[in-house]
Formats: sequence, C-alpha cells, structure tokens
Amino acid sequence: MLFNKFFAQTTLAASLCISGLSARARDDFKMALIPAEDSRAMLKQSQVLIDQLSEKLGVKVEGFVATDYNGVIEALRAGHVDIAYLGPFSYVKAAEIADVEAFAVAETASAGSVAYHSQIIASTSAKDINDLKDLQGKNFAFVSPTSTSGYIVPMVGLKKAGIEPREYFQNVIYTGAHDANILAVKNNRVDAATVADRIIDSAVAKGMISKDEYKVLWRSDSIPESPMVWRKALPEADKQKIKEAFLAIKGVEFGDQGMVNRYVETNDKAYDPVREATALTKE
Repeated sequence: MLFNKFFAQTTLAASLCISGLSARARDDFKMALIPAEDSRAMLKQSQVLIDQLSEKLGVKVEGFVATDYNGVIEALRAGHVDIAYLGPFSYVKAAEIADVEAFAVAETASAGSVAYHSQIIASTSAKDINDLKDLQGKNFAFVSPTSTSGYIVPMVGLKKAGIEPREYFQNVIYTGAHDANILAVKNNRVDAATVADRIIDSAVAKGMISKDEYKVLWRSDSIPESPMVWRKALPEADKQKIKEAFLAIKGVEFGDQGMVNRYVETNDKAYDPVREATALTKE
C-alpha cells in the first residue's frame, strides 16, 4: 500500500512536468521588445502575437517595450523578463553578458525568408546626393550603436567604401529608432540615415512616408532576422512549451516585422555573421 501511494505521487509529479509549463506553477511570462519603432506603436502591433502566446501557453504573457536596446539586455540579465525580441546584434551582445539563447525567428511576408537588409536613404529633394560619396560634409543619422541594421551593418558598408563617419560627415546623430530616422530624412533634419528595409516598407504602408520622398543610396547583403530569445535558466519544460507555441503561430502582425508568415527554429550559430560584422566595425 505504501508502494502504491509512492507510485501514485511519483506519477502525478511526472505528469505535471510533462503536461504543464513545469511542475512549478507560473502565473505569467514576461516578454520584452526592443524599441525598433515608437514604443506605443510597437506594443500595439505586437499585441495579437502576445495574446496568442498567452492562449497557447495557458498563462498570461505580459509584453513591454524597453526605452532602449540595452534596457532589454539588462532586463534579461537581471531575470526580470523570460522571453525577448532582440535585434541580431543586441542578441549577440546579450548572449555574451546575459546568458540567453535564440530559439525562433520570423519568416516575414515582405521578404518571404528569415533575412532582411539595411539601407542608407536620403531625401529625393536632395538633388546633389545620389551616392555615398556625395555625403561628405553632410549630416547623418544612425539608429543606435546596438542596432544591427541601424548601425553595425551600415558602418561596415561605409568603411568598405572608405568612409570614416566622424571624419566624413559634418554631424552624426543617433535617433534611437528606425522610424525616427525615417522622419529625420523626410523632415530634412539630416541628409541621410540608416534604416531596415522592412521598417521603411511598413512606414510607406502606414503613410508615414511615400516612396517618392526618399531614395536608397546603399543596400546591404542579407542579415539574419531578429530572433526570439529566452533566458537559459528557464526550466526545460518551459522552453519546450514556449518553442512549440511560437512554431504554431501563423500569419500574425508583429512589431516592426509586419506580417509574419510563421516562426522557424534558429540557434546561436546563425548569428556568427553578425559577430564577424561587429568585429569589422572595430578595425
């Protein structure tokens, strides 16, 4: 009888681990998002996905947008959030200092793949600017030093073109968001700026800027898409459930990525090209 009681208790504990997020009950998961766009717009455009995650996980998923890229990394490092949407470079940085791991990446409808591009744009009203070489002595905007398509990749492109930004441009500013860069060009606050192609495509679709108001001076090679990451310290049962939930999501609008066809598995090695690009910016 004692054996039967022990067996029943053991079986119950095992079933809890298999069927739930973990044997330890959870009330919610916290998910942080990088501020690729205005924080309120970013959260609003991510709410459908967050709601679907809550439904699939059976617990509330609480999303928030940090004030900057480093804020998300710090929240992960301190254990204040469980899941995060990071840019490729901010992921590489987080993997070094916050013990996180990429597990899923979006296939966007605009690209039809799990990659995107960085661009350098200028206003079509600037008749004297048609190439990178025309930017000497001009005002230039990056997004953030921790932005992949807003800083790291275009910085490599500029260096390969023989351009050292602080010597070549009259002024260099960091606006903190891709949509701020778009508006800076549109409103002639700067002569040129960096931006992710899918974000400016979204801005055109929303009427923030029209295609005839800007021109593309430079476009990068493919960049691996921004990943979903988790803290490695999460229980394995939680990780498995979270991954299954993301892989089951289809055709949803999300943040700056726009329409996401689906999520596919990814891993840390997929971001080695970003590490290589980062090393080039330091040369």
